[in-house]
Amino acid sequence: MRTSLVVVASFILNLVFLVLNFVVFQVGGSHAVLSQAVNAATDLTGGLMILWGQWASSLPASPTHPFGRGKERFFWAYSAGLVTFSLAGAFLLVFGFEQVSSPHDVGAITEGLGAVAVTLIGNAASISVVLWELRRDGGTVRELLASAHQGVKTVFLQDLVSVVGGAVSLVALFLVQRTGLERIDGLAAAMVGGLLLFTGFALAGEGRELLVGRGIGEEEGRAILAMVERYPFVRQVLGMQSMLLGPDDRLVALRINFADEMSTDDVEMHIDQLRTFIRGEFPQIKHLLIEPGSAAEEWRGRLGFQALPPARLAAAPAPEKEGTKEQGRLRRSPGQVSRRSEERSSR
Repeated sequence: MRTSLVVVASFILNLVFLVLNFVVFQVGGSHAVLSQAVNAATDLTGGLMILWGQWASSLPASPTHPFGRGKERFFWAYSAGLVTFSLAGAFLLVFGFEQVSSPHDVGAITEGLGAVAVTLIGNAASISVVLWELRRDGGTVRELLASAHQGVKTVFLQDLVSVVGGAVSLVALFLVQRTGLERIDGLAAAMVGGLLLFTGFALAGEGRELLVGRGIGEEEGRAILAMVERYPFVRQVLGMQSMLLGPDDRLVALRINFADEMSTDDVEMHIDQLRTFIRGEFPQIKHLLIEPGSAAEEWRGRLGFQALPPARLAAAPAPEKEGTKEQGRLRRSPGQVSRRSEERSSR
């Protein structure tokens, strides 16, 4: 998905909405209109943070960041959700309840209705850009919300909150115009503020999981395991660990028991082939670690889910016991061992 296109389109629209609603607020003093200006300012700040995170994540790997800086996108999306949404929500709650407790006259209602309506239509258009990008990539909204594309997800939720908040503000201004109750204007602003707070904490909670090292999804993990187990020279996948380093960057570590009677060169060759096959099928795996292991080993410290061993594991031969010093380490022939035993007895 073209994240930059989605964020830039939203940025331009919100800049227009900020100026429009702030000017109308200065004229009429409606807190419902102010909520739309604050919403636009929140979206602008969040968009800048997401664009900065996207740029920072593109910096090359370095000795201090050997796996790159893909998590920059997680951090700045987390900051956009927590800081901007929370501050804007708290601001609107305070000003909204102030209007409810001490209402003042609300003017230029017709202009306010027009500004809020334009903002509502514009945010709906911004949502359509996200949906168009999703259809272009063959994705769905459900897949977007379950994915690690925090930047696009944040923009989508920002616009969704703006549409809901715009609808609330539009209804509130209409009721103020019909009834003359200015408290409704403050109540609408407080409702939009609460919605912003809720959305900000929800985004921050998900961003926290990505920052602390969430693994890949279970469905994707099982698909990787199934592909590896179909490789003819693999006896068993002992375990798998994974971590999301970015929306399109995965770290996967595999421990594999290869077929017996293979030389070290053969194992290395098959590891290289497996890397090629896996990366061809899963291009988002930018960092792939494969380590050979024996069937007797138990893989500890699994993350996310447990690797399922194939059915043929039960038929695997028991590992041979470590030999004696003469048989195992020095690899002497039986005749040599027998002569050494006779020499020891004669002494």
